[in-house]
Amino acid sequence: MVDFIDVIIPIPLKKLFTYTVTPAEAEFLKPGMRVAVPFGKSKIYTGLVFSVHKNEPAAYEAKDIQQILDDKPIVNAQQLKFWQWIASYYMCTLGDVMRAALPNAFILESETVVTKGKVAIIDDSVLKDDEFLVYEALQHQSSLKIQDISNILGKKNVLHVIKGLIEKEAVLVEEEVYEKYKPKLVRYVKLQTSYTSEKAFHELMEELSRAPKQRDVVLTLFSISAKTKKPVKVTDLVTESGASSSIVRALIDKGVLEEYHIQTDRVEYSGADTEASKHLNEHQETALAEINSCFESHAVTLLHGVTSSGKTEVYVKLIEAVLQQGRQVLYLLPEIALTTQLITRLQNYFGEQVAVFHSKYSAHERVEVWNQVLTNSAKAQIVLGARSSIFLPFNHLGLIVVDEEHEQSFKQFDPAPRYHARDAAVVLAHLHQAKTLLGSATPSLESYYNARQNKYGFVELLYRYNNVLMPDIELVDIKDKQKKKRMKGHFSDRLIEEMTETLAEGHQIILFQNRRGFSPIVECKTCGHAPECPNCDVSLTYHQYRNQLRCHYCGYHAAMMQDCLACGGQDLDSKGFGTEQIEEEVKILFPDYKVARMDLDTTRGKYGYEKIITALEQQEIDILVGTQMLTKGLDFRNVKLVGIMNADNMLNFPDFRAHERSFQLMLQVAGRAGRTAERGKVLIQTYNPHHNILQQVSTNNYIDMFKEQMNDRYNFKYPPIYKQIKITLKHKDFNRVETASIWFAKSLRQVFGDHILGPEAPPVARIRNQFHKNILVKIPKKHSLAKTKEAIIKINNSFESVKDFRSVRVILNVDNF
Repeated sequence: MVDFIDVIIPIPLKKLFTYTVTPAEAEFLKPGMRVAVPFGKSKIYTGLVFSVHKNEPAAYEAKDIQQILDDKPIVNAQQLKFWQWIASYYMCTLGDVMRAALPNAFILESETVVTKGKVAIIDDSVLKDDEFLVYEALQHQSSLKIQDISNILGKKNVLHVIKGLIEKEAVLVEEEVYEKYKPKLVRYVKLQTSYTSEKAFHELMEELSRAPKQRDVVLTLFSISAKTKKPVKVTDLVTESGASSSIVRALIDKGVLEEYHIQTDRVEYSGADTEASKHLNEHQETALAEINSCFESHAVTLLHGVTSSGKTEVYVKLIEAVLQQGRQVLYLLPEIALTTQLITRLQNYFGEQVAVFHSKYSAHERVEVWNQVLTNSAKAQIVLGARSSIFLPFNHLGLIVVDEEHEQSFKQFDPAPRYHARDAAVVLAHLHQAKTLLGSATPSLESYYNARQNKYGFVELLYRYNNVLMPDIELVDIKDKQKKKRMKGHFSDRLIEEMTETLAEGHQIILFQNRRGFSPIVECKTCGHAPECPNCDVSLTYHQYRNQLRCHYCGYHAAMMQDCLACGGQDLDSKGFGTEQIEEEVKILFPDYKVARMDLDTTRGKYGYEKIITALEQQEIDILVGTQMLTKGLDFRNVKLVGIMNADNMLNFPDFRAHERSFQLMLQVAGRAGRTAERGKVLIQTYNPHHNILQQVSTNNYIDMFKEQMNDRYNFKYPPIYKQIKITLKHKDFNRVETASIWFAKSLRQVFGDHILGPEAPPVARIRNQFHKNILVKIPKKHSLAKTKEAIIKINNSFESVKDFRSVRVILNVDNF
């Protein structure tokens, strides 16, 4: 009997692929190991073994695998179950999940290499010009990659040239597979063993008396190793002795010193001894006891704790208890900005047991964290990470904490799998028989609704730590202020007055504006023309610090024009305002104070967030202007005033969650104020101070907001009452996407009747030269979700078999909110 394996390949195809293996390989291979497999005519992919069996595929002849890449599985059985759930629930393929789950460095890439052919000498006259250039280059180099050949010829498509050379037997083509992960090696030196005796050492010193610098290096090495009793790094030796590395190299060449390498982790904890966790106050103690009793009857518990109530300390106590049972903890956060602040707090308590995992880490660093979690290393008992960390290979998961669970950053929008980390975490915990704790000051309606329905346990923490008062929230009517001419730029007299007072007292200020850039629209006053992005249906945003216009959807940018492109007029005016403009106005209003900005443009680097947050904590910044990054659970001790520049553009957003989101954003941003003895102040500037949501924010009334929003959701059949699947169709030809979307919606209506909305163009109808159409499927609670998905997949399959529609891309997004 022949042995076969089913392999997951990181491409979006629905089926698994079967390959043949020898009996010895079949015995060695386990699900979760990586193998390099040929796919198609000349591609090589890294596949993941899903199962080993003896069933021959019916439709095709199985190929042999190329090589086995692991000694033991890098993905465990529970993970594979979890991947299957994600693929079926979020309607994507296992290949999509594999691509998202595994660190990039685990997925080997193949590269085509061109080498000299078998025929020794070829008559130049039979070669075309391009072929001759490639052939000539190969006489000087043993091999060339496809990219090199493109560079030599200055063309993108060079395959026809290579094909011609292969036919003339001038070149050979082979696939070279290379491993992306390289362990980090650190150079160390030690004294050659022949010089370790006292006599030999004295002789060496005399010998080196003519080379005083070399002698100093040897003496420094001697003193360092006597002091620390640890191996000595070359870098330490160079800094301590003040010599250059060439002197160390000379000593190694002479055979006086011996160099060697040790593999180290890229991510290391360099803190002092850990401190004991804080004592909880009575409210926290009660909450902790309630959470523990909820966990006895419910797997998931929602903790509704107001901002600054000390939720993190409660989490720390729960984590301590789980670690004592010898199990792992996953602590999920919505935003990388938050992890930078929490790492320090958790490391103070748990030292090097904390591992961190998010997208600002390099590929190599991620592989190291992955391996530590897989081997249940002492360095990864607590994993602190953004949404992608739910894919790590946990063995003994005991608790998942989802902090700020209402955040929309937990939802992945592109590429597939379009999962929601909070919902997926609940399933992951269930697979491991672990508990899940959702924490938030402004829970999402879904979670609060589940708690009301007794699906989740529910605990409240309604007092701020040390009984600090909730901030005083004041609404400023800017319509009225403009009539009375009391505005300076975008600042009302009330805001300026409060800012002056706060700065005089030596406190800090946060200003919130949910738009980056200088101004969203530049308009010509003469003819009204506003420059738009050539690839998307949006106006270009003006960024002053680079003096350019940028598109926030596709990244297109152009230099800021001097005169109007339509009529040539000189009178250009900017409308609307972003964080850059606020920053500039603040600098003019308060020239003596330090102003900084925190948005996507200023936090691009790996340590971008850290620098700004640390500067604010150390009071090097007086006023911080920022977008919604600021709203997430950050803890700043000295911020007394928070200003929300314009509440209306959030409220008037075309989305059924706009009001819930605005409430959450404003309350969260308000929660950054007055976290110590002094009461904080929040000013919200708005054209409509009588708006219900703003009234609810100013009285911190979550229950009223919940009731009012739920009432709307019942009436208009939106989540959490109905489930929702959004289907997006994209194509660069408007008419084709129009016809395709009408066909798709019609087919859906035949099955689901009135539960289908659309096809409708979204607010931004064209992005990256692709026209979009949306169809919304609403699924009542009593309908089976699995059967609904089956029906949608059937319709999608028949849609793909229509020749005209094949080029239209269909995106299925389950729970798209």
